[in-house]
Amino acid sequence: QREFTQKKTFTSWINSILAKHIPPYVISDLYTDIQQGHLLLDLLEVLSGQHLPREKGFNIFQCRSNIENALTFLKSRSLKLINIHVADIIEGKPSIVLGLIWTIIFHFHIEELARTLACTYNQPSLGCSSAVDSSPKASRSAKKSAKIKERWKMSATKALLLWAKEQCSLHGSINVTDFKSSWRSGLPFLAIIQTLRPGLVDLEKAKARSNKENLKEAFRIAELELNIPRLLEPEDVDIMNPDEKSIMTYVAQFLQYSRNSPESEEDMREIVREAMSWLAAQEKKLAKLLIDTENETYYQKYKEMMSFMEAFNQGKKPFLPLLSSRRSEAERSEGQQQIIEEWDKLISQINEWKVKLDQMLPSPLDSIEAWLQEVEHLEAEDLPDLQDPFKAMFVFREIIVIFKSLMDCFDSHLDTLQSFKNEDEKNTPLVLPEKLEEMKRRLFSNIRFTNFNTFLEYHYGLCSAIANELMLKLNIWDMKYGTKESVESLLESW
Repeated sequence: QREFTQKKTFTSWINSILAKHIPPYVISDLYTDIQQGHLLLDLLEVLSGQHLPREKGFNIFQCRSNIENALTFLKSRSLKLINIHVADIIEGKPSIVLGLIWTIIFHFHIEELARTLACTYNQPSLGCSSAVDSSPKASRSAKKSAKIKERWKMSATKALLLWAKEQCSLHGSINVTDFKSSWRSGLPFLAIIQTLRPGLVDLEKAKARSNKENLKEAFRIAELELNIPRLLEPEDVDIMNPDEKSIMTYVAQFLQYSRNSPESEEDMREIVREAMSWLAAQEKKLAKLLIDTENETYYQKYKEMMSFMEAFNQGKKPFLPLLSSRRSEAERSEGQQQIIEEWDKLISQINEWKVKLDQMLPSPLDSIEAWLQEVEHLEAEDLPDLQDPFKAMFVFREIIVIFKSLMDCFDSHLDTLQSFKNEDEKNTPLVLPEKLEEMKRRLFSNIRFTNFNTFLEYHYGLCSAIANELMLKLNIWDMKYGTKESVESLLESW
């Protein structure tokens, strides 16, 4: 399933790049079309803007020469091509071909885009001045450069994920923690579209639709309105464990769209003025509302908050592209930087207000809300780094224990929520029906209890297997290593 999805996604991505080739053309079978080498060279020429040497014919020697030229070019860009050999590409071996194309996608598509975000998110980007080392010692050390490049590969993934999280955070509780199951509902795709082009989607309606309906709608709108090629189908994403590389490739296209959006200086100044005026008005409105509702019941306070948030969400739409723009501080104008700071301050005040309201829920809803937040927080946490399997194994086991103890309360909370009588002795409603529905929806939809536990158990088992294999290797390698070169060779082999 994963190999099939990657082949389809990568083929569509390649065709979107080859559409810029002169003359443009499309491929139908990746494994077959790559064997002659011309596809690889055409792809790399479009991506790099460079002219690469090639043999014009199609016999076995000319095909081999073209593939060798392509691989040589990639190596000149400091890309690691582990276990990728010319003979395997000529044979069209699926795992090798997909591995090579992913290396190209990551370097020329994802890494180049994420590089623009790296300084903003304090990642060790090679493009940031803080990461540049011009000393003679650094220039002599190719291996050191390769290690930095490998660290940056992890950072590029993280920068892209942080960008996606930010786009979704502008629209309430749409959590994105990875490039896998987080996207299954289709809501993150729709949230990003809404941020980039406000008014194209209705997120409230989307929350009531099925995963497949949301995914179908997101891919349709992205293709028609944003001109983003349709690399995925709903059935590729709405599964237990979607392919991470395929989703990353698709999400990066939305980042590409955000970077390409034109904006004149005059237009930007006008938007900044309007945004600052709107933010100041919202802050005053919120402060007045807090004073006016201080002695009101929970029901009335929550009703006022719903009314404020409805108007707030409607009013912010024209400014979403500006708020979601994640240039580094050095790239932002003074006005843009001030808007980001004011926005963050206002959102912090709104969140603080929501927390206080949740704490005021009538018993026993207050304890259920606290429990829901604890489980959601646990789900939203970043997974441990699998590079250290021993530490990761310990952390996974700790999370599993906490999660299972929380799940012990699931049945009782469910019964309580379903049987809650929403009125006091005077038959006055205690809680807005919308709040009760939201809590039920979070219980059944947003928290994938069984799947999450299985997911944790799987990773714990994976870490255990890696740790056992590591110990086995270390027990075998008990001889003296000798020179520094032999140690480096051994590490590279490992």
